[in-house]
Amino acid sequence: MVLFRSRDERLPVYERPARASRTASPTKERYSDDEDYYSSDGDYGPYSNRSAGSSRNTSGSIASGVPMLPKRGQHPSIPRIARVYPYRLPTKVTRYLCIGLLLFIVLMISSLIRASQVENWKLANGKAETRPPPPPIWERFPFLERYYGGIRALSSFDKSNPQYPTGNELEPLGPSATQPEPQDGEGETQEQRGLPASYAWTEYSARAQEPDIKECFIDPAGKVSVPPLRYYQGRPHGFPRNVAGSYELLDLPEDICFERFGRYGPYGFGYSIKSGGLGTGENGENEGSAAVWKDTPHVDFRGVDWAEVQRRCYQANSARFKELPPKTPTSRGFFIKDDATPAKKAKRATGGAVENSEEAPTPAMTKSGKPKHTTDKSETKESQTAKSDNDKSETEESQTAKSDEDKSSDIAEKKSRTAVVIRCYDEYFFREDDIASIRSMITELSLASGGRYDVHLLVQVKNDAAHPIWADHEAYEKRIQDTIPEEFRGLVTLWTETQMLSLYQGIYDHFSRGPDLPVHGVYRGLSMAMQYFAYQHPEYDHFWQWEMDVRYTGHYYDLFSKIENWAKAQPRKGLWERNARFYFPEVHGSWEDFSQMARIQNEMGTIGADNVWANAPGLQDDPDRARKPRKIVWGPVRPDDDNDWFEPANDPLPPPGGPEKDRYTWGVGEEADYIALNPLFDPDGTTWGLKDDITGFNTTNGGPPRRANIITTSRVSRRLLMTMHKSTAYKKQFAFPEMWPATVALHHGYKAVFAPHPLYVDRKWPVEFMAQTFNGGRDGSSGGARTSVFGDREHNLKGLSWFYNSGFGPNLYRRWLGLKVNNDGGEEFEKTADKSKQGGSVGEMPGGEGRMCLPPMLLHPVKEVELPVEEPEPEVHDENQFDPGS
Repeated sequence: MVLFRSRDERLPVYERPARASRTASPTKERYSDDEDYYSSDGDYGPYSNRSAGSSRNTSGSIASGVPMLPKRGQHPSIPRIARVYPYRLPTKVTRYLCIGLLLFIVLMISSLIRASQVENWKLANGKAETRPPPPPIWERFPFLERYYGGIRALSSFDKSNPQYPTGNELEPLGPSATQPEPQDGEGETQEQRGLPASYAWTEYSARAQEPDIKECFIDPAGKVSVPPLRYYQGRPHGFPRNVAGSYELLDLPEDICFERFGRYGPYGFGYSIKSGGLGTGENGENEGSAAVWKDTPHVDFRGVDWAEVQRRCYQANSARFKELPPKTPTSRGFFIKDDATPAKKAKRATGGAVENSEEAPTPAMTKSGKPKHTTDKSETKESQTAKSDNDKSETEESQTAKSDEDKSSDIAEKKSRTAVVIRCYDEYFFREDDIASIRSMITELSLASGGRYDVHLLVQVKNDAAHPIWADHEAYEKRIQDTIPEEFRGLVTLWTETQMLSLYQGIYDHFSRGPDLPVHGVYRGLSMAMQYFAYQHPEYDHFWQWEMDVRYTGHYYDLFSKIENWAKAQPRKGLWERNARFYFPEVHGSWEDFSQMARIQNEMGTIGADNVWANAPGLQDDPDRARKPRKIVWGPVRPDDDNDWFEPANDPLPPPGGPEKDRYTWGVGEEADYIALNPLFDPDGTTWGLKDDITGFNTTNGGPPRRANIITTSRVSRRLLMTMHKSTAYKKQFAFPEMWPATVALHHGYKAVFAPHPLYVDRKWPVEFMAQTFNGGRDGSSGGARTSVFGDREHNLKGLSWFYNSGFGPNLYRRWLGLKVNNDGGEEFEKTADKSKQGGSVGEMPGGEGRMCLPPMLLHPVKEVELPVEEPEPEVHDENQFDPGS
């Protein structure tokens, strides 16, 4: 037995076999990445006598110096062992990703630093953007739904139980409301259907009818007259009352209402085109509408020339009015047939004799060659009166004096005339509703007043380069024929922006609304066209500026005449202070209480949001935060710079003694130079965007005193328009159309009046909160401070029935015409009651009450009313028809 073995036998000899892929030398060591190095079947490895389970898979059985994973670059013939990661990005790609990530982080940090710097700059300069403001408070108030009641729910005005502004709980309709007692002369059908009786407007207006008016007709033969309007007594049950303005104050009818057939049926609404009507209104709920034409048949309006109708009406009543002055002369050259010398023209223009003129007219010659001396009418009358006085007795003298007094009184009663100027443009599309509205204005103003009013269309030609109306009279007439309905063509006066530019040269333009809206344009220079129109028409003493999108649900003559009479009776003392405020009868009480409140607020001031900083230390001299109460407007309020005055010698001066000694007598009985339908507010200090759109004045001390009236619809006297016209032509003074007339009236001491016509609101405002909001300006007025409702806070006025961007007015008008608005209303709503609806909101009204019935109210703006119109019948041409003449 061998006790000891040699070293070579006891331990395996490590030998690295030669590999062709590595080296040919047999003396080199075997690489550890060879698979046989870990194999259990080989006899050359250090662990060849181990089983397969004790190979590389067991880390504890491997010496610490042996790598556990094969290295890269393993021989292709040797299979790889599965790695931990399925794929490893190349180093180059990884490097680029790291660089990109680093650049992104640097860019993000730089952006955040820059954004922080920009935000700090905006905060320091007051230009930081804030989050959107919350909805206005008034949008949280519930809608009033009883505006949309119908004629089957009529009740007397005293028992109508208005839903607002008293806040009464709406009582259910009783049998007396749904089934009224039959009226005299009404048939069984109306009694069964629950339709009340309608009345002709002549029954209402008979008490105010002027006895000396001669009736006017449509046709030259004097046989065709327009049927009178028809109204209903009372109001629909629960119909809200007006929140601002007053019917009683202006003596307007408050206890009646009009539905669409009674209002527009006389003007073609409700019968076909082949009968001379508008071809609309024949669908929908129309029960009882035939009463409009019960006494007067349908009027065929085809072929009617409204210009000739107005001329005939004036000629029939010309004795009631002042004598017409001659036309305004125009610049003309020499005509061989013109026999009037320049001296005669000058004499006619001045109304007097021409002195020291080489071309003075010579006396007319008699047949004998002696001069025929003409005697002045006044001198002849005086000589005849003196001669008769010498021959008559004392009794005859007294009779003559009495007759002269009667003549003078007759002359004093001669009435002035008014032009109603409706503005539009040549590309305006006249719809059926527009035609009915214009027909109603002509009939109810011109014909009903016996020619006291004339209706005109003042039409702007937008593209006078394509239509050279000033170069060719045929182009002028052709543009009218191409754009205006035939019945209104005789009423048209065309104007263009370039025409205004040529008339009023030299005006400095501030471009208050950008270069696209120049001062001579239709937006900022609209009153220029009215000024020149008044200059061309000296036969009118007053001019109503009207717009195509204004509607009145009552009788126009009743509205115009009563507003004018009320304005004429207003005293001048405290007038401008009353003009600056909305009148809320529920809050302010009677008109006398309101006038007293305006006077005290103006003298004492008020505590409100506009002067909350009045007593703060160091702010007493800040004009925007601490201001003293204003002085009462008494007479002209002229600009500070005397160079801005224009013909001050012609201004009406107040009576001596000041306002303290006046007992509200100055101005009573004086015609108003300016009648506005919205408050005349002070734009200074407000956020109104056009308050500084005034030029031609010295603005060193902040500009001249001014007043404004949103919506240009108003009545302006010829005196005021001529002052505006000459100020613009000679002094180059002008302002935005909604500010220019009131500002000129303030500078010259003319009488300006705000007529508080009835205003309705679509939501249930708390009335005191509404009055405070609308009169939230300086000293309880509607303007003069940043808290004014005019400017940034005009959104509060969108729910009114009368404002330039009102949403309530046009919706109410469309529902009244039987159209659907916001999927509410329409024919089905008027005819059938939906028993699944219990009321409480506009969309939950059950309906079935018939056509809506609205009291007289002004609505604005009403644009693009699309009524369903019958399709015109095609002309039938029978080619096979036998012609006996062939």
